[in-house]
Amino acid sequence: MPKVSLVISFISFLLLSHSFFSQSKIKTLTADISKLPKEAKYNGALKEVVKWRDASGEYLAIISESEESKKINAEADMEERSKQLFAVCYHIKKDSLVEKWKVFDQISKCPFDLTISFIQNVLQVTDLNNDGIGEVCMMYKMVCRSDVSPCDMKIIMYQGQQKFAMRGQNKVKMTETEYFGGEYKFDKAFNEGPREFRDFALKLWEKNIIENWEK
Repeated sequence: MPKVSLVISFISFLLLSHSFFSQSKIKTLTADISKLPKEAKYNGALKEVVKWRDASGEYLAIISESEESKKINAEADMEERSKQLFAVCYHIKKDSLVEKWKVFDQISKCPFDLTISFIQNVLQVTDLNNDGIGEVCMMYKMVCRSDVSPCDMKIIMYQGQQKFAMRGQNKVKMTETEYFGGEYKFDKAFNEGPREFRDFALKLWEKNIIENWEK
């Protein structure tokens, strides 16, 4: 076999081997939502959890939501609504849990219809750039409105303690051919980070971009 072909074959083998072993470092583990460690503290009602092991250790991420609270504003003579979202990630050590990061968002004193919730089945762990370190991704929408305007949407991703954020609005169908909303913006970390992260976030955004009034 010619030397050039041998060299190309060897390089291809190394690339495939690197990809295989990098991906194999990420392992999603079973996380029983009813049997979380007692040290795993969270606020509100638990919605989803994900547990994984990567090259840097074992982790647990939790997303939760408060109940919607209502309070009469006597001065304005109207009812106001408030609700909060929470996320927390723990590094699972041998004898303890170490908090790595937190996410918090809220809408307070909304006098109209209030929507703020995580989008279901989005919380997940990936290794998009095959470096053996998992990325955790979540997505939620939030709005206080009295009309058919779009919701604000956010995608939050963490790799280690580095946060990446994508912010914008979903789309509302106005006529058979016209939509309102849909703009988005990546933060500096996303723009300067791996392209695979942005591509993944865009696909997730497009999948959830149309407002579903039936939910």
